[in-house]
Order: sequence, then structure tokens, then C-alpha cells
Amino acid sequence: MALEVVGNYDIALRSSGRDALQAVTEFLPDLILLDVMMSGMDGLSTLEALRTIPDIADTPVVFVTAKVQANEIAHYRKLGAIEVIAKPFYPMTLADDIQELWEHHLDDDGRSAPDG
Repeated sequence: MALEVVGNYDIALRSSGRDALQAVTEFLPDLILLDVMMSGMDGLSTLEALRTIPDIADTPVVFVTAKVQANEIAHYRKLGAIEVIAKPFYPMTLADDIQELWEHHLDDDGRSAPDG
């Protein structure tokens, strides 16, 4: 809700990695937030599967997790995540945090970030 109300983002929320994989080509997101620990298909497996979908393969991914040891964060980045947001996070600043991460990533790629 904070991302929609505070950040004015268009959100497609899915309850699992499998649900996300089924819907992702219809929504074609600019950025994907994945929880590392999901039931059924975890975030790491979901990211691996997303990378095989041509229209989504290059979409930036941010992991959300309580597992934020330096070696874990390095592993997530090695798998292709642009950043990691640690749980617990403050919902009212989440939209700003994501916008900042996104702009930094897009600056590195030479692109500009869309608004909200």
C-alpha cells in the first residue's frame, strides 16, 4: 500500500514466485521486488526463472530479506539483484528508498528513471 499511496507506483502484487512468473509478461514491470524467503518457490529460484523470459530477462530486481549478512548480499548481487532491502523496513520511506536505488541503477546504465 505504501508504494501505491506514497510512491504513486503501479503495483502488481503476487502471493508466490509461481504466480509472479505466470503474470509477469502481462504486466511487464520496470522493476521487480522479490522476497528471498517465499513458500514454494523462493526468491532466488524466481529470479533464475525470470531471467529465462526474454521480455523480463533484463528487468532490475531488488531483493527484500532479513538475511543481510555481507556474504548473503554479495550472493544476491552475484545472482543479478541490483540491491537488497533489509527487513524490517519502514513502509513510509520504502517508495523513496526504491526510487533512490532505481535511479542509482539507471544512472549506472545511462538511462533515466520513470516517475513513480
